Amino acid sequence: MLDWLVSVMPGASTSRFHTTSWTLVVAAADGQSTTHSRLALESLCQTYWRPVYSFIRRSSGDKDQAQDLTQGFFALMLEKKYLQDADRARGKFRSFLLTAVKHFLANEFDRAHALKRGGGKIPISIDPADAEGSYAAEAAEQDTPESLFERRWALSILEQVMAKLRAEFAGAGKSDHFDQLAGFLSGSAETPYEALAVEMGISPGALRVAVHRMRRRYRDLLRAEIGETVSKPGEIDEEIRFLLSTLSAS
Repeated sequence: MLDWLVSVMPGASTSRFHTTSWTLVVAAADGQSTTHSRLALESLCQTYWRPVYSFIRRSSGDKDQAQDLTQGFFALMLEKKYLQDADRARGKFRSFLLTAVKHFLANEFDRAHALKRGGGKIPISIDPADAEGSYAAEAAEQDTPESLFERRWALSILEQVMAKLRAEFAGAGKSDHFDQLAGFLSGSAETPYEALAVEMGISPGALRVAVHRMRRRYRDLLRAEIGETVSKPGEIDEEIRFLLSTLSAS
């Protein structure tokens, strides 16, 4: 999966390094603007609730409890119990989030249920079918909560990048092109270059150029997305290698 990324990582540009995820953490922890804080946290929750759910689901063993605890975890984030201590200089957002979940499970069961029962402001609504469907597809008997978290984290990053790439194609009026070419990113394309070129009304050479450009844009978006979760640009390649190794182990 995405093995072609390995060959383009060394020496790749870091000019697209951004700080969005860590910036959202800071904004979510800032009590001076309630609306801004909540919107920032909702954005974080939307992107990262699945790895949190996978960790809690494997740790608790009960899907209903896992859903309640996942909501309780993010409710406590909204209450500023974890995000105030977040510090980008300490490392990766992935590591921060995993540590926060472990701390939550060790110390906050009762409060989580109290928040859930008492109608606390929970920034996510978990679809049980979605949560269990993704968990069942990923979980293996030998998996630890940590390995499930890491795998779901990697998949969440890739899903976020693919959504951004799809949006760019849609914005350019090329949604059909995205659907036709997307399989070449993951290696799941079923239609050979020659047949697809005929279907699209272009030459095989032009199709290969289009796929190359799409891969290059995907790589840039991936580097930017990962750049948002690490403490410095020099960690991007390391995190990409981690992502690929996590997925190849599944």
